[in-house]
Amino acid sequence: MCDVPFLPFFPICFQCGTDQNPCRCKVVGPTLGFLCTIVAAVVCYPASIFCGCCLTQTGKDVLGYPVKVNGIVSDAIPI
Repeated sequence: MCDVPFLPFFPICFQCGTDQNPCRCKVVGPTLGFLCTIVAAVVCYPASIFCGCCLTQTGKDVLGYPVKVNGIVSDAIPI
């Protein structure tokens, strides 16, 4: 066994040049949007593969849903 301490991985996303707040920089919204995208992708991608929906428009919408979640969450939080 190695005595290497556990280092948690926490992504931090920056968005500069936005006009949603006075400082023109967002950190919280894009970071939460990324984390929500990961959770949605873990649920949506296997669901679309197992049900064989990749060939229909509904299946393609399910595969694109994590990207929509990222935009909604990132835009909802202005900081």
